[in-house]
This record gives sequence, C-alpha cells and structure tokens, in this order.
Amino acid sequence: MLPLRDTASRRRVPIATLSIIAINLIVFVNQLSMPYDGVIEMLYKYAFIPSRFVDGLTQIESYIPLVTSMFIHGDMMHIISNMWSLWLFGDNVEERMGFFGFIVFYLLTGLIAGFAHFVSNPMSDIPTVGASGAIAGVMGAYFIMFPHARIVTLVPFIPFVLRVPAPIFLFIWFISQLRSGIYGMVGGVAWWAHIFGFLAGIFLYKRFLKKRF
Repeated sequence: MLPLRDTASRRRVPIATLSIIAINLIVFVNQLSMPYDGVIEMLYKYAFIPSRFVDGLTQIESYIPLVTSMFIHGDMMHIISNMWSLWLFGDNVEERMGFFGFIVFYLLTGLIAGFAHFVSNPMSDIPTVGASGAIAGVMGAYFIMFPHARIVTLVPFIPFVLRVPAPIFLFIWFISQLRSGIYGMVGGVAWWAHIFGFLAGIFLYKRFLKKRF
C-alpha cells in the first residue's frame, strides 16, 4: 500500500521538517555528482558501520556516523520513500512539538534506532545509511498523537484508494517490520532500527510536546 496523504490538518509551515528534507536532498544531489571512488570514501567515513563502532567505542569520533548516516541515502527510491514518509507524518508532529523540539526528537529517535541496529548486528561490516530509523520515531509519535487521522492509501495494481485509520496503517507497518526483523527478510535492511525507532517515538513523544498541547 502506498500512502498518498493524511487527513490531519496543520496551521503552520513545517520549517523543521522541510529543513531536514532539504538537507537530505542536498546531500543526495552532491552524492550523485561524485565519482564512484568518492562515494565509497564518503560511505566509509560517514555511514554507520557496526563492526567499526565496536572497535572505537571509547573514541568520540566513532559516534559521529550515527548522526551523519541519517542524511545519506543509497539510491533514488530510498530517498524518495524516506522523504515522502517524513513529509507525510512529520508536519503534524512538528506542529505539536515546535521547531527545536521536533529536531531534537528526530535526532534522538534516530540515534536510538542506530544503537538498536548496532545491538542486533554488532559485527556487521555493511555500511548503514538512511533516515528511516528517525522517521520511524516520527511515525511512532504520530501513531499515538493522531488516533483519528486517516491515511489516504493507494492499493497498487488494482488501483484502489482507501482511507485507512492512521493507527491501523501504522500498526500494520510496524508488524511488517517486526516480522521482517524476526525472520531476517531482505538482508541489508536495518529492521530493528525501524522497530526501536518507532517504539522510541511512542515512549518519548510526550517529553517534546509544546506546553500548549
């Protein structure tokens, strides 16, 4: 199912969400302009590699890729799907949290997701990139914060459009991630980062809400 839009309204322009999307797009466009060797060098330096993290637990620079990896994507479909999900769910969550609260929340859930991936694959030497762990945190917050929203969803190949209650849509998404994490489906995907990013969003969102809400 492909989410097209949600029905939750907002009153303000989501500056933080748009800024995060812009940074990701700038990084990706720059990545496209780089030669192959340059991309490999960038991945080795800024992607999160669990096995390398193990070797440098006491070195502060080893923690930098936990953040920088959130702004790197593997290909066009990777960044489009991630940025669309961030735009779909991030604007409403940002409105409840405010600019700075949302950014801190986004980065924190992304860090938790990265640590979860490390714990589940500590000896992996595969570079991990993408914003999906942090976005899962945003989705977790949305799951609780907007129980009455609907996700307008396209069912491909039919085609057919459904208005799915947001909690049901996100619950189905979470179960699919959990199932894939348990059974190891589609290697190379950080399933446990998605799972724990989502759970972090559920349990931490209240700490970041603006007082007026």
